[in-house]
Amino acid sequence: MNTQEAREKTSPKLAFGYSLGEVGCQMSWYMVNNYLTLFYTDIVGLTASAISLIMLIARVWDAINDPMMGSIADRTNTKWGRFRPYLYFAPPVLAIFNILTFTVWPMTGMAKAAACLICYIGTGMAYTAASIAYQALQNVIAIDSQVRMNLATARGIGSSVIGIILSMVAAPTLLALSKPGAEVADAQGYFRFAIVLSILMIPAFWATAVICKEKYTDQLHKPTENSEKLGFVGAIREIMKNDQLLMVVLATVLGTICVSGRMGLLTYYIIYVVGDFMHIATFFTVMTVAQLIGTLFLPIGTKKLGKKGYLIFLQMLMNAGFLVMFLFPNAGIPFLLVVSFVCGLCNSASSVCYGLVADSIEYGDWKLGRRQEGVAASMLSFGVKLATALCGSVGVLLLAAVGYIPNADQTEATRQGINAVVNLLPFVIGVVSLIPMLFYKLDAKRVSEIRADLDAGKHAWDQ
Repeated sequence: MNTQEAREKTSPKLAFGYSLGEVGCQMSWYMVNNYLTLFYTDIVGLTASAISLIMLIARVWDAINDPMMGSIADRTNTKWGRFRPYLYFAPPVLAIFNILTFTVWPMTGMAKAAACLICYIGTGMAYTAASIAYQALQNVIAIDSQVRMNLATARGIGSSVIGIILSMVAAPTLLALSKPGAEVADAQGYFRFAIVLSILMIPAFWATAVICKEKYTDQLHKPTENSEKLGFVGAIREIMKNDQLLMVVLATVLGTICVSGRMGLLTYYIIYVVGDFMHIATFFTVMTVAQLIGTLFLPIGTKKLGKKGYLIFLQMLMNAGFLVMFLFPNAGIPFLLVVSFVCGLCNSASSVCYGLVADSIEYGDWKLGRRQEGVAASMLSFGVKLATALCGSVGVLLLAAVGYIPNADQTEATRQGINAVVNLLPFVIGVVSLIPMLFYKLDAKRVSEIRADLDAGKHAWDQ
């Protein structure tokens, strides 16, 4: 192992600073991911078909925009580095669009839907600029594979901590900021809470930019025979040759459908099946507390089973939780909360994916002679956005297909349909998500060998 790599330790300050970026990401995206569909149906009054079209157009464009942003970031050179400038300049723009997204526009019909679409696209583009830079930053502030995994763990801890806080306060705060006497959150509550979160997220991003200096950018981007800059199309063609990264992206797409897609519809289950708006805070808090606990075990789990092995273990356990919740929907709230806790533990798997991407970047450099942190990070983000596009578009149509009627008592058949959409479908997709990992071959030993080759100036074509 390279001596510099062997000496590198995880700095608590660096880990804390890096985790704050995820705090900013979650403060921006929490409401979009968990409440936007509900906001569109019950507050804005959009039809299921309109919401489906908005979600599909916005998220597909967002997914396409991710690799474009990654390519731009890879070609950025400033005194602050390649990625840090975007953590300074993108968050204020993101804050504005977050607020506009949760605004009820005084329009009707297609005009209202168009306004919602424009605001949602703006939010996605601003979020992409900040989040892609943040993801890529991990790969130039550390060089050791395990240190990068520890930074991914710190990111997961930041996500879990802010997730716990938001899960506890979101629903009650939405209600408190609504008009007096409201039994559920209204337009005023959503708008005011979006302002609060948007203001608070900006310093979180800025703190990450200040603390996380790009220490290894110059060392990792030493000129090679393939060091000429690529345009967007060339960068995408090149990154598609990284077969290990593609396996991670495919697994992430399917895993995101399981988790984020389910979370986006879980509010309907709690409100209309469990029967209490305030139970949203209970379920979400239990799951995010569990995710924090699961994240704390990531360094141990990934060392014992390897990143790939631990990811497979977590996904299998989560699949079992989904199946149990589908088979026993009437077992009572305490039972459902216990199973939700188990599923929440497994949500920490998302942090493992970031560690796998870091290793895939090393592999890509070794195989292709080119590092593309921005584009590689964007590919994972592309997978997540593609999955959420499918979930946002298909999810609301599935609700309509099982007979969901906004702001009404649901029939028994509809409640059973919601149970199947929220639990059975994610179980099936979760099983399928395990297949790509069978083709992933970068264990700790192989990554160490690749890093040693790169430090010695060797690549795949030299073997």
